Amino acid sequence: MAKTLVIVESPAKAKTIEKFLGKSHYTVKASVGHVRDLPKSKLGVDIENNFEPQYINIRGKGDLIKELKKEAKKSKKVYLATDPDREGEAISWHLAYILGLDQNDECRIEFNEITKDAIKKAIKSPRNIDINLVDAQQARRVLDRLLGYQISPILWQKVRKGLSAGRVQSVTTKLICDREKEIEAFIPDEYWTIDVEAKTSKDEDISLKFYGRSKDKMELPNEEIVNSILDDIKDKEIVVNSIEARTRRKSAPKPFTTSMLQQEAANRLSFTTKKTMSIAQELYEGIDIENEGTVGLISYIRTDSKRISEEAKEKSKEYILEAL
Repeated sequence: MAKTLVIVESPAKAKTIEKFLGKSHYTVKASVGHVRDLPKSKLGVDIENNFEPQYINIRGKGDLIKELKKEAKKSKKVYLATDPDREGEAISWHLAYILGLDQNDECRIEFNEITKDAIKKAIKSPRNIDINLVDAQQARRVLDRLLGYQISPILWQKVRKGLSAGRVQSVTTKLICDREKEIEAFIPDEYWTIDVEAKTSKDEDISLKFYGRSKDKMELPNEEIVNSILDDIKDKEIVVNSIEARTRRKSAPKPFTTSMLQQEAANRLSFTTKKTMSIAQELYEGIDIENEGTVGLISYIRTDSKRISEEAKEKSKEYILEAL
């Protein structure tokens, strides 16, 4: 009986998804990232012909491509389930080309979390390959080549071998330099604060901060003014004229974007970006949990979106109500 072939990027992800779909009806294979790319030995962009990319099959992927072609040929349907971003869309586009799929066919599926419900829902809602996302990835790749392959050799000649320039790091270097100039040009202003530790009539500790004279806020620009205020309040009794109570509503923290996840991991755990993304990738692809099997524990890790899926909302709500 012919099965349906599903192609993902990661072997670990393939293993998790095959468990959800069942081996009897589905075969899940991994492309292990890109299968076609620009050649390393030359620019690989036809500047005279509308900057047309000149793709080749990636060296070392020959056996994998043969295997994917073999599986696609004997399958009744092929679904391309690469990551839900422009890079993943481009990989699906390249796979469709290599496997001879009709790019107008609804062969593309996507999901933002690796759960059984999400995978089965994706299978029921295939779509066409989004050529706009593919073009966005190609534009980025071409820019990488035009900058990196043509500017980096200049750095090797003028500065030092091994340096590289590119679409992102060149701009980032300029931003860092501009910021450093601002820091160097900054003229610091002196300011002081007065903090008082006092006790109430019931011998309770209380912390106070100087605001100003009467009801007017007062700046403390130098030590002389601070000392004059300290002389005025020295050995004086502090009188509380009024107490104002406020109720504050604190919103729950929003889901992480990729950059915020990296920042928090660095600040709280001293993780490098590489370590953070490696751990996040494992959590996304699936962890083997006792009595549950392999389960994806977080949503897709490369995103600027803070949206939460309806399934995640419902699961969270159920857990909170059960735990209360």
